[in-house]
Amino acid sequence: MFKLKSLLLVGLLLIGFNVKAQEDQEMYVGACCTSIMVGKNASTDGSVITSHTCDGRYRTWMRWEAAADHEKGEMHKVYKGTMHTEDPFDNRKVELAGEIPQVEHTYAYLNTAYPCLNEKQLAIGETTFSGPDTLVNENGMFMIEELERVALMRCDNARDAIKLIGKLVKEYGYGDGGECITIADKNEVWQMEILGEGPDQIGGVWAAKRIPDDEVGVSANIARIGKLERKSKDFYCSDNCEKVAKKYGLWDGEGEFIFWKAFRAEYGGGKNYSDREFFILSQLAPSLNLNRDMPELPFSVKPDENVDVRKVMELFRSTYEGTDMDMTRNIKMVSKKRQDDGSVKEDTIISPIANPWMNGTMQSTLNFLAPETVKFQRTVAVAWSSYHTIIQCRSWVPDEIGAICWMACDNPGQSPRIPIFSGSTTLPEGFDKCGQLRYREEAWIWHYRKANKLATVMWGRTKPVLMGNAKRLEDKAFEEIPAMEQKAQALLNDGKKDEATKVLNQYTKDFAAAARQTWREMESQFWYWFSMGF
Repeated sequence: MFKLKSLLLVGLLLIGFNVKAQEDQEMYVGACCTSIMVGKNASTDGSVITSHTCDGRYRTWMRWEAAADHEKGEMHKVYKGTMHTEDPFDNRKVELAGEIPQVEHTYAYLNTAYPCLNEKQLAIGETTFSGPDTLVNENGMFMIEELERVALMRCDNARDAIKLIGKLVKEYGYGDGGECITIADKNEVWQMEILGEGPDQIGGVWAAKRIPDDEVGVSANIARIGKLERKSKDFYCSDNCEKVAKKYGLWDGEGEFIFWKAFRAEYGGGKNYSDREFFILSQLAPSLNLNRDMPELPFSVKPDENVDVRKVMELFRSTYEGTDMDMTRNIKMVSKKRQDDGSVKEDTIISPIANPWMNGTMQSTLNFLAPETVKFQRTVAVAWSSYHTIIQCRSWVPDEIGAICWMACDNPGQSPRIPIFSGSTTLPEGFDKCGQLRYREEAWIWHYRKANKLATVMWGRTKPVLMGNAKRLEDKAFEEIPAMEQKAQALLNDGKKDEATKVLNQYTKDFAAAARQTWREMESQFWYWFSMGF
């Protein structure tokens, strides 16, 4: 009982302080979420990759929605307010925004806060860039998450998804702020940026550009699309971009129209990138010698070396460690170690209590004691993340096993990634419960959050243990999955789809159970260390 009460107390303190830090820090950075995209010839194995960190206090429950046939005349209901519910049956604050005609058949899809994958290997990531408030029309039917949902239910490729979204926005209206969705299929990946058309007009403004097959792209809360390449087969946009920009004083009509310049948010600082875009593109293409004084970064770049999914995982753990953006670099102490001859050796080291996810209270305290000790940076991995996806789509295997969604919850710099397949139909225990509104032992985010939060108390010492376990689980997945896929594919070849589906579902379930047990053991280990004055 004492341990449980202590756990709840520390958890509430850590979570509560981090909520305050999130509020302060979001005011600083303007918005949340990061997506990395990789073209098929830029990846090591031909995978097309999109991704998403759902950063903020969004729902963490998720489930597979089944494919379905529909009667003629049936309608599809479009909702607002689905992002903060506790489970699939929680309708509090959920409002019916309208209805659209249903289609004859809809695909199975993974229903996350921002729906992310369907059975045909169509995958979607998301980041918010806000854009000018003057363009928001709250009467528009569609929020971005509902556009994603309908696209996944109805489309099997990125181009059709873009065209459908453009059509829906024009007919029914877009009611959200500026959003970017990164849409991948098994052949290509696109970046689509979309805004409202203004408070007096049901519609929307949007542009979509394909990431070249041999390049990588990043979206991190800044509009990135530049020229309107209407004659290109790899570019689409609404026909009203210039008209709307002129109407609201976002473009003077002189010179070439640049989408990101017209529709950027104020916090963009006059550039088309943030520190995250700069850091990730620099890591992947150091030969370009990008620097933060550049007024504009390329929309996408060719990496110096082809990128595998594990490199993308590494980038999503980034906290700028070892760079001039490292928030912990000034938090130092003198370490004393007794030598064999009895003498004491002193070294100045980064303090073990320093961590890149310090809450606002800790940052303010350190800066009070020594001004400018900590300068806040919006790192790629943040403690306030709800869940995180890296989705690789693969053209050379059947759709049932073609896409792998590497799913994590809580801090993407700490939590393990659990493989979910495009042919899955169920998710492990606890995935259908949200743990954001209260402590819930059964909610899957709390399977990992407790050890993660405890680890940050003495990150310099707990990091090797936690990251070692994360790597061990990744190694396990990459060693086991080829054999499991071979088994599933053999069943598919024999026409035994149901048996193949069971293999996929069971693998995800078993892997999640192993990850949960590992994090539970770490939680106990960290409690013991701290109780012994570690």
